[in-house]
Amino acid sequence: RFAVSVGYWKDPYIQYFVRQAKERKAPEINRGKLEWEWEHLTGYYARVHGVSYLIKAFLEKTECNCQIVNLGAGMDTLFWRLKDENLLPRKYFEVDFPMIVARKIHNIKSKPPLSKPIMESHSGDSLLIDSHSLDSSRYSIVGADLRFSSDLEEKLKKHSLDIHLPTLLVAECVLVYMTPQQSANLLKWAASTFPVAMVINYEQVNMRDRFGQIMIENLQRRQCNLAGVELCSSLDSQRERLLLNGWENARAIDMMKVYSFLPQADVKRIEALEFLDEKELFEQLMQHYCICWASKDSSNL
Repeated sequence: RFAVSVGYWKDPYIQYFVRQAKERKAPEINRGKLEWEWEHLTGYYARVHGVSYLIKAFLEKTECNCQIVNLGAGMDTLFWRLKDENLLPRKYFEVDFPMIVARKIHNIKSKPPLSKPIMESHSGDSLLIDSHSLDSSRYSIVGADLRFSSDLEEKLKKHSLDIHLPTLLVAECVLVYMTPQQSANLLKWAASTFPVAMVINYEQVNMRDRFGQIMIENLQRRQCNLAGVELCSSLDSQRERLLLNGWENARAIDMMKVYSFLPQADVKRIEALEFLDEKELFEQLMQHYCICWASKDSSNL
């Protein structure tokens, strides 16, 4: 939300899910913290644009005749942004823990700018909504644990998942919190369920070097355990995981590469928002995150 309020990208819906960030201290008071924040804000910018680029490419290829399953979606606002751009897939699913889902549904029910677009895109029978799930004809939120794919499949099918439609699965910083076996099961389930599918995974990479180890230690100090971090050792290990679990083609690039691909006029604009000349830390951080994507394509899309 802070990145949006400063002007890194536009998201008119995030304000309904996330409270306003506390006021920022002046640069000279807290330069170290500010530099860290700047690296992260610019990192978020690259992540949002990189993931969005791939999602829109998939929507374009399928002419929106597809479905999107956002795994571990949290307070993500993509459904509303796609609707504004007239790019909604046939159906958009979100999955997260029941507790997170309950919070999101409460926000949607109590805020007309969120509930109105769902009603507008809905057709057919009455819209189903309870404390842990929401189901309309174009948008569903499902409370489930991604570590148990049979339970996940059952709940998605209850919400009209169509395994014959081209399907895009999106996971942003999700698989790393599962054990390698659990994420393998989830990826295997997706690859074997949908004849035409693509998966996008945004996650850590190069975690075996000194910088990566410091990142892991910092997270552990905050009681945040990365159960699947061993699969984040390199771009190759990220690709291999996808190929070993039933995906036909897989690519992975680090976020520094993604950043260099973004429209340079916009990159110049955001770099001018809060200019700091310390680029080395930023590059290190960006080399420790990546976007991987893989496809399984029986109809040669």
